[in-house]
Amino acid sequence: MLGKENQKVAKTNETIESTDKYLPISEIRWDTIIMKDWWLRAIVKCSWLNIDLKNFEEQKIVADRYARFLNTLDFPIQIVMRSTYLDLSDYLNYVKSNVDGIENEVLKWQWEQYFDFLNKLNDSQWLLFTKEFYIIVPYYDFDDAKKIRESQFQKLMSALSSVETAESIANKLRQLNKNKKHLNQRVSLVQSWLWWLWLEIKRLDLREIVWLLFEVYNPLAIKKQSEIIIQ
Repeated sequence: MLGKENQKVAKTNETIESTDKYLPISEIRWDTIIMKDWWLRAIVKCSWLNIDLKNFEEQKIVADRYARFLNTLDFPIQIVMRSTYLDLSDYLNYVKSNVDGIENEVLKWQWEQYFDFLNKLNDSQWLLFTKEFYIIVPYYDFDDAKKIRESQFQKLMSALSSVETAESIANKLRQLNKNKKHLNQRVSLVQSWLWWLWLEIKRLDLREIVWLLFEVYNPLAIKKQSEIIIQ
């Protein structure tokens, strides 16, 4: 019996694997994602614009600028629209802290009713949604552009056969810093065009990238995770 139980435990442990094993991300430095193939990614979060609220002339200007933006780019981008649960916890804490200080009983009762309404709404998970928009800006060395056409098996065999020396690692780090400058130039170009479209732009930093990835790959656990500590 003990032998069978140990086998079950061992089998269960074998199935527990880290999610990052299946992600193409090697590491995140500052505001840059380094992929396992040493290509780079930056994530730019932008606000949304309800074009239906604009008059005809404004709609025409936005459409024209957006077309110019796409035609100006000489590199690919990825536009991601994400629907996510709207967490009102921070706002509820703000309301609660201010309600406790109200001296007028009638006004305090009204605010308490408002707080209870929002609290019940917030507890009804997946009832409130908000949309977020991101633009993924990539960069890779064009000298290695042929790697894009390689199959997964070719990439795996190339990685297994390569021998990392101190010199090769130093060269990769120098190339990484050089590529990061090119990536920053691309991000600046994208930001300038999006500002021209009257959108609020923010490039995600280390903490925000980690938090976004955690939300994407752990959608059911996100409400239980209060904080991610980055060493």
